[in-house]
Parts: sequence; C-alpha cells; structure tokens
Amino acid sequence: MIFNIYKPKDFSSFSIVKKVKHITREKVGHSGTLDPFADGVLVLGVGKSTKKLSNIIQFDKTYEGIVKLGEKTDSMDLTGNIVKSKKVPKITVKSLKGCADKFIGELLQRTPMYSARKINGVRLYKLARKNIEIKTNPKLITIKRLNIDMIDENTLKIIVECSSGTYIRVLAEDIAEYLGTVGHLISLTRLSVGEYKLNESLTIKNFEDLWKS
Repeated sequence: MIFNIYKPKDFSSFSIVKKVKHITREKVGHSGTLDPFADGVLVLGVGKSTKKLSNIIQFDKTYEGIVKLGEKTDSMDLTGNIVKSKKVPKITVKSLKGCADKFIGELLQRTPMYSARKINGVRLYKLARKNIEIKTNPKLITIKRLNIDMIDENTLKIIVECSSGTYIRVLAEDIAEYLGTVGHLISLTRLSVGEYKLNESLTIKNFEDLWKS
C-alpha cells in the first residue's frame, strides 16, 4: 500500500521509514528524501507497493520555502555556517516578477555538495563534511510555477512547483543572486508529491492507529 505521511521538522526521512517499519513489520521505502530541517509530504510504500515508488519519485513536487537574504551558508540552508554576507538592495514588486519569470521553464541546475546524491557510492554530504568538493554535471530540471513574495526587507516566501530532482536550496541561492545579494533557505515545506497533498497527510500516530484498526 502507498501512504501519504507527514514528516515533521528535525526528523530524517530514514527515521520516519524506520518508525513505519517498526509499526508494520514489513518492507518500507520512500519516494524522495526530505532534509531533516524540512517538513511535509513523504510518500511511503509498504510491502509489495515499494515497487511503485520508482514511478512516484518522478512526480512533480510543490514546495513552500522561506529565504533569508543577506547571508550565504555553506549548506545553502539554516543548518550551515555563514560564509558570506552582502547588503540587501531595495527590492520592488517589479524585480520580484522579473526574477520569477527568469526561473520559469527548463534550467540546468548544479547539485549542492550537501545533498544525498551518491558519487562513486558515497553521499555528497559526507564528502562535504570532510571539506572534499566534487564537481558534478548540472542536471536539467523544470520550474513550472514560481511565486515570490516579500515577508520583510530581508526575507522572501517562495512557492515552487517543479520537476523531480529540483534542489530548492540551490534555487533559493540563485534567486538571491538575481536580486543582487546572497541568501539561504531557512524553512522548507513539501506541499505535494503529484496527487499526494499536505492537507491529506497522516501523522505517524494517525498511521499507526489506521494500521492497527
């Protein structure tokens, strides 16, 4: 069976899979990692349904992100160390629209070093923690929808509908650069994976009650 599970902040995707395995006593897999600092939809396959995950992982995804302008971190998110600061220029509604238009469509996107992608069997984030940087080939992605709004003079809210494999952290950094500054992601919520929506997600407690009923 396929389940739409809510992953809370400060939990890894693997830890959620482990909890569901403990409840079901069956094989469990997921359709795409969410960083520990992020929350939202995590689609899980239980038992024979794990075979369906290879298709689900290709579904488009929608995210809501909060971007702090003026500071760049080594991980591109709030978990990293600040490596650069830059003044935030005055940002207008017109510049935000121009920025959104700039990123709509097909793009070649670099893979961040702090990611779960494997190179020669080793996850990039493990190399990054050892200060080892590997050059990777950019990957073709598609941004289908991008809304950018100012929360305050140093903070943006973005809503992104994108193809599988898109790194919102990289997009956040690129948006900040387009606007004439630097930035990093301080919050990320996955709103949907294909037809699986956040407002229909089950908490682990909900899932356990459903499974045992």
